[in-house]
This record gives sequence, C-alpha cells and structure tokens, in this order.
Amino acid sequence: MNEGPRRMPDAVGFLLTQVGAHAAMRFGERMAALDLNPAQAGLLRILIVQPGRSQRELADELGMPPSRFVKFADELERRGLIERRPNPDDRRLHALYLTQQGREQLGKVGAVAKEHEAHLTRSLTEEEHRQLSTLLARIAADQGLAVGVHPGYRKI
Repeated sequence: MNEGPRRMPDAVGFLLTQVGAHAAMRFGERMAALDLNPAQAGLLRILIVQPGRSQRELADELGMPPSRFVKFADELERRGLIERRPNPDDRRLHALYLTQQGREQLGKVGAVAKEHEAHLTRSLTEEEHRQLSTLLARIAADQGLAVGVHPGYRKI
C-alpha cells in the first residue's frame, strides 16, 4: 500500500529532539578525540568562568548528587585538569580550580566547539543563526532551564 510521499515533521518538539540528539552525539564524538566527555568539558568551562566554587555548589547547580559529583571531579583531578583547594571561608569545603593543563585542554575544547557549531549551523545565514540562538534561549528560559547547564548532568 503506497502512503504517498513522506512529509517532514514540523512539530518543534520533535525537531528539537532530533537535531539536539544529533548535535549531542557529534559533540560527544568530537570531545572523545580530546579524551573528554561533554560533561567534563562543561565543568572545565564553568570553572574558567567561576573559579573557586565549592563541590557542593557545583553539584547543586548541575543537579547531581554530591557523592556522584565528587567521583566526577576525582577523575578530572586525577588527570591533572582541576585541583581542589581548601575553601578560605569554610575549611570543610573544597574549592575547585582549573590547573594550567586544564586551561590548555579548555582551549582545545573551545576550538572544537567552535568547529562543531559552524558545522551544525552551516546551512544558516549569520542572521538566521542569531535568530535561532535567540529563539532557543527564550524557550530555554521559559522552560526554567539553567543558563549554560545541560540537563544531562542529572544522569551522570
């Protein structure tokens, strides 16, 4: 039975999921070439902008249980990308900072992310890219998503 030509779905939720899953998969592949996963790259990005945050604060912001965050940070510390220092305001807490090696790795992450963005949006004009970014940011804000924090951290 011939159903006729297949119509492209126009449901925004489906298209966001389809493109988002593809983008996440491709970004993960690109990060794997740097021996990182996207979540690790994200934590490095957070720490360059907000150095000295406590493990507890970061776990809360990322929606991760503190015990899982500690293990997550342990791996980056073991690899020499971050370091824990005593928090000067509360000695019970540890503050996290990028090491020089972590800064260098973050530079590589930035270059790969820029390449990923260009590849993903290559069919758009600069104006369309700005419009799409603005619209998606508005949807994210309306849905209560934290700026710059991927909801996937909750599953780590």
